Amino acid sequence: MINLSVSRSLRTVSGLVLCFALSGVAIAHVFPRTQVPGAGASVAPPPEVRIVFDGPLEPAFSSLTVTDASGKQVNTAKSAVDAQDHNAISLALPALQSGRYTVHWVAVASDGHRTHGNYSFEVK
Repeated sequence: MINLSVSRSLRTVSGLVLCFALSGVAIAHVFPRTQVPGAGASVAPPPEVRIVFDGPLEPAFSSLTVTDASGKQVNTAKSAVDAQDHNAISLALPALQSGRYTVHWVAVASDGHRTHGNYSFEVK
């Protein structure tokens, strides 16, 4: 009877430890919450690209770049994490011609976990 009780207790504790471990992994990564211009948007030439993430970014390792339809990088400026809002990163853009552009982002959470992705928008 005691062995069965101990076995159940160990399983319960093991299950709780696993749940806490997995929840920490999910919280550690940051993902885009808002994008300007938005994914799939058709816009006038924007002065910048800005993405707000669901958690703070590590400025030294987070970045944005923008490429044109041929894959050529169009930005010459470096992206920067907002000093007032560590969840946001922006990139100044040159005057863009009509066409399709792709935003490539790398987001490193303040605890070091990295995510990345891309999305496209069109300039009218």
